[in-house]
Amino acid sequence: MDLSHSRDVVVIGSGVGGLSTAVLLAGSGFRVTVLEKNRHPGGMMRGYTRQGLECPVGVHYLGALGSGQVLRRFFDFLGVSSDIAVERMGRAGIIDRYIFDDLTFDLPEGMDPYESNLRAAFPDEPQQITGIMQLLRQAEKHLNSLDFLFSDGMGSAQPEQFRSMEDILTGLGCSAKLKGVLGVPSGWIGVPPEQCPAFYHNMALASYLMSSWRVKKGVSMVDAFVRRLESLGGRIICTEGIESIRVESRRVRGVKTVSGMEIEAPVVVGAVHPKVVLAMLPDEAVRPLYRKRISGLKDTYGILCVHARLDAAAHPDIPYNIFRIDRDENGHIPDLRYYQVRGQGDKSVLSILTSGKAEIWRKWENTRTGQRGPDYLAAKEEQAQNLFIEAAKIFGPLKGCRLLDVYTPLTIRDWVNSPGGSAYGVVRSCDQLLSAALLNRSSVEGLFLAGQSVMAPGIIGTIMGSFQTAKFILGPERFRKEIALSF
Repeated sequence: MDLSHSRDVVVIGSGVGGLSTAVLLAGSGFRVTVLEKNRHPGGMMRGYTRQGLECPVGVHYLGALGSGQVLRRFFDFLGVSSDIAVERMGRAGIIDRYIFDDLTFDLPEGMDPYESNLRAAFPDEPQQITGIMQLLRQAEKHLNSLDFLFSDGMGSAQPEQFRSMEDILTGLGCSAKLKGVLGVPSGWIGVPPEQCPAFYHNMALASYLMSSWRVKKGVSMVDAFVRRLESLGGRIICTEGIESIRVESRRVRGVKTVSGMEIEAPVVVGAVHPKVVLAMLPDEAVRPLYRKRISGLKDTYGILCVHARLDAAAHPDIPYNIFRIDRDENGHIPDLRYYQVRGQGDKSVLSILTSGKAEIWRKWENTRTGQRGPDYLAAKEEQAQNLFIEAAKIFGPLKGCRLLDVYTPLTIRDWVNSPGGSAYGVVRSCDQLLSAALLNRSSVEGLFLAGQSVMAPGIIGTIMGSFQTAKFILGPERFRKEIALSF
């Protein structure tokens, strides 16, 4: 696709996918406009404050941000590393603590320490652990190589890596307890092990084992990306939702906003959920089979999040994350709760994330934010109090506990246009790999997709997808010269 005379690009959505794609294209000489329906850019990358305390949303910790590691290399290339101050986790030997009814397991930094912890916890399963670590180290090598920059799809990933984690763990003869420990990382990307390709599971786990980091208090990842984009001549327009993407003869011509503004552009990047992009297109713009394929994609579950204020003297900063995990007799994980306690002066913020339990919120699914009334607020309060009761079993009595905020799958749906409040976009499951493949490309010339649904969720997965989207727009040769060779 020859874009040498077409420099205007519109990016719809300003989450990490939209902003990273915008920075890449602006750095290659395009005139980039990012349109955001909310008052502030950032999507789920942006946190917020309640009672003067910071409440995180989608960025609780980052993996592979050490010098020379994959996310750091991405941030370096995008020009945002120096503006994102972080602190390293795992210095006490723990990044994540998994708490089951009958087992506590600590996830450390590093492949070798992780293998040692597995062997100490499961001394009767040495061969199983050897097989697991072999696949995990392959994933680490693949992730560090960044060969996806030079190839289509997942590059040199081995076919074994596309089997489900459940199939692999069962084939290795893993016990239910070991399956439970190994199944937790699948929850990070919203896919249970019985459906999760080993590739995605192992890439996520490997990135955090390389090194894990938290963004320092008062630092905004969003602001770093925005400053970088603006330094390259790009612009962001907020409170401008998209009414439609203009298409003529299956060729993009620009966008029309809800306020009536029209922006001409031969290239449009939809960095929101693919189904939302599809709804912006005229019926005749795409073939029925393409519309059916996108409309039929299954999405990951929604998230319920509770933020609370605690007395820091009784509940100081905990330098690692805690997971309280349910496990059945087969090693499957029907639900888990994620806890983070971060000190902020004389107060600490307790954040609890768990599955959204869609049936609870179905009563309000046809309403929008601000329309739900006191019974919705009461339902949120009830869920928060139930979670506090369980949290007290881990942290002891919650001293000075005051509820700051609760957000539900409906909140996520309304905020970032995610159908059903899906927290991690399209499900990257084994039975949906083909239908979800190469979502960066659309059947409309000049229309491309970005965001966590196009390749993989999480900061790393989303930025990987942004590089792939830039590759499609620039063409392989120009991408190789301007971007890939810089790595």
